[in-house]
Amino acid sequence: METLENTGLDISVLEAVLDTGSVEARVALLRQLASMIADLDTPKIERDQVIPILLKLVVDPDRHVREALIEELILVPDLNPDLMFSIIASDDDLALPFLSATPSLSGWHMMAILRVGDERRQCTVAGRGDITAEAASFIIKTCALEPVLALMDNAIVKLEPADMQVLYNRLGNSGALIERLLAMPNLPLDIRIMQAKRAANRMRQLMAERGWIAANDATELVADAEESAILQVLGDASLDELLKAVGFLSSKQMLTPSLIVRAACLGEQRVVEATLAHLSGFSPQKTSLMLYTRGGSAARTVVNKSGIPVSCTGILVAYSEVAQEAREEGISLSPESFGRRLLEVLMTRYENLSGLDRSKQIDFIARLGHEKVRKIARQLKVDIQRAA
Repeated sequence: METLENTGLDISVLEAVLDTGSVEARVALLRQLASMIADLDTPKIERDQVIPILLKLVVDPDRHVREALIEELILVPDLNPDLMFSIIASDDDLALPFLSATPSLSGWHMMAILRVGDERRQCTVAGRGDITAEAASFIIKTCALEPVLALMDNAIVKLEPADMQVLYNRLGNSGALIERLLAMPNLPLDIRIMQAKRAANRMRQLMAERGWIAANDATELVADAEESAILQVLGDASLDELLKAVGFLSSKQMLTPSLIVRAACLGEQRVVEATLAHLSGFSPQKTSLMLYTRGGSAARTVVNKSGIPVSCTGILVAYSEVAQEAREEGISLSPESFGRRLLEVLMTRYENLSGLDRSKQIDFIARLGHEKVRKIARQLKVDIQRAA
């Protein structure tokens, strides 16, 4: 072997250690070389000269040598890219800890690994504390489930609503992803709503396949679960989120009379106001004022302008009276208490209401109200029909 000129390094001696030296000798050699390339005062030409030796040590047949090499190089900055990638391509139990900790990994390196590496290496990059925005975006838009979950576990990564939408569209069939998304406080409401609908559809399909209950009963049960879940989402939203979500529901033909009447039966005032405002074209403020004006005529105007079926007018006007009285009393009614008051209003007021019409309005509560109030409403409906 030649001795390279002007370097003071006899490469032939180093290669002789590789060829004939014991494990202990090779470990001693690699420690010396690692120290050399970590020293900022080492001339670049000398660093470059020892890289081929280190590359051979990466694939040394003895595991102790490979372990010692990674131990020495794991915290060295500005490693030669060939050396770094050789280590990353080695056995998983050695490569992954190195990949997780090496300070030599630049944004460009991260992207290279994400494009050609396996899922374990993608997951390791996803969990790094210095992951770049470009790398995170690539994982969100391209990678499989496991790297995505690793990214979501990374404390420094803050997913934006647009990121969540991409993930939901790509990987929304994964229960693990859905669980993570639903735990995020800034998850867009349209995703929560669509997930509620998707879950209801799966329930309907499962019931149909297994024949657990009659088809009509299954449809009613699933619709009940879907609308209840949507109301839960809407009820927890801020005003701006609520108005956007109502617009989304309308665009998807999910803003149904049943959903609005259910909200009214449960006393979900913010939801009733937002939905009727959207459908009537009145501002939320004007809608609220009209709904809770004594006499009921203004409330009827809002309901009529919204295009909701005339059969729903009575229950919504009764809702407005109960809500107005609760406001005057300065109390907040639970869904059960609101439903009981709603029944009381329907039973004791509206003298011009026929028994049949009164029974129809009470039927809304029997189907859409709070569970405990439904039982009372069903019995009242039976009593009214008997009396008629």
